[in-house]
Amino acid sequence: MSSAGTARAVPVREHSKQTETMVRCELDASSAPHIHGASPPIRQPIAMQSAIDYAQLVNAIGDAVIISDAAGDITCWNPAATRMFGYTESEAMGKTLDLIIPERLRGRHWDGYQKTMATGQTRYGSDVLRVPAVDKEGRALSIAFTVALLRSPQGELTGIVAVIRDETARFQEERGLKKRIAELEVQAQQI
Repeated sequence: MSSAGTARAVPVREHSKQTETMVRCELDASSAPHIHGASPPIRQPIAMQSAIDYAQLVNAIGDAVIISDAAGDITCWNPAATRMFGYTESEAMGKTLDLIIPERLRGRHWDGYQKTMATGQTRYGSDVLRVPAVDKEGRALSIAFTVALLRSPQGELTGIVAVIRDETARFQEERGLKKRIAELEVQAQQI
C-alpha cells in the first residue's frame, strides 16, 4: 500500500460448511499522513466500498478452483473447472478426484493425499505441481497447480483447495521446441 495507509481484510461473516466467508477491505488511516484539522484516526472503506464475497471470487477467477474434503470428495467446483475438465458442478460435487486423475496415477495420488491428511503438511502450497490430468471426454491434459490445506476453527484438517491452470498448449509447444532443437543439433553435428 502507498503512504495513504495500510489495507487489511476484516472478516465480516463466516459459514463453516461451504467456505462462504466475506471480507471487507479497510483503510487504516492511523498510518496515513496527518491531515491538518483531523482528530483521531478513522477507518474508512477503501474505494471498493463493498464486501468481497469469496464465492463470487471463486466463480469469477479464470483458474479452476477445486476443494475436496478429508476423504477426497469434491465439495467445490468452480466454472473454470467446468471449462477445463468438462464436468458440470452437479456432475463433480460429491465425487472423488478420480474424475480428473489418470487411472495409472490414482494410487500414487491417493497415497500422497492420505499422507497429507494424516500429517497436515504439503510441499505444494508454495511449489507448483505439474501433472497429467484427464477431462470428461478422456483427453489428456497437462495441468499446473498449488494447494492449500483447509482447517476448521479448532485447527482440524478438513480438506484441500487446489488452484489449477491448464498448461496443455504450453506443454505441447515446449515439447515441439525441444524436438526441433534436437533435430537441429543432429543437423549441426553432420556439418
